[in-house]
Amino acid sequence: MNIQKNNGEIALQGENATAYFHIDTNMVKIDELEVNYPGEYEKGGILLEVKEYEKKLFYSFSIDGKNTVIITNDTFEQKEEILDFFGDIDVLLIVGTKNAAKVFENIEARIVIPYGEGRDVFLNTLGQDSIEEVKIYKVKNELPVDDSIFVKLV
Repeated sequence: MNIQKNNGEIALQGENATAYFHIDTNMVKIDELEVNYPGEYEKGGILLEVKEYEKKLFYSFSIDGKNTVIITNDTFEQKEEILDFFGDIDVLLIVGTKNAAKVFENIEARIVIPYGEGRDVFLNTLGQDSIEEVKIYKVKNELPVDDSIFVKLV
């Protein structure tokens, strides 16, 4: 899977299809299928589950065998119901805020990609202030077991 940011979207490119997350609207598209309601969706080998929790949408994908979660806000109560939905996270896209850093500390993710205007605040809060920016991040087959890799998309 390759991940890149382009024109206000983050593209999650799998082997057979691409999922797009629009940063401003928090909407997800898999190829041309727009998803903005809770439910389960499948297109081109990408499995997507959307959960509404506290009137907010959370996204969990399976792309090329990697569990990818998108957290679009930092104002939800972290209860077992939503933490179970996140599951074992390989790739986490999370809104970049100071409060989101507190959310991240309560979940585990192998690859963490903050987005939005506050991503530097998020990274600095977690002591990750010297992250190199990349245009495309290629998710490897072997992921770290005990540590998180932080990625800063240009």
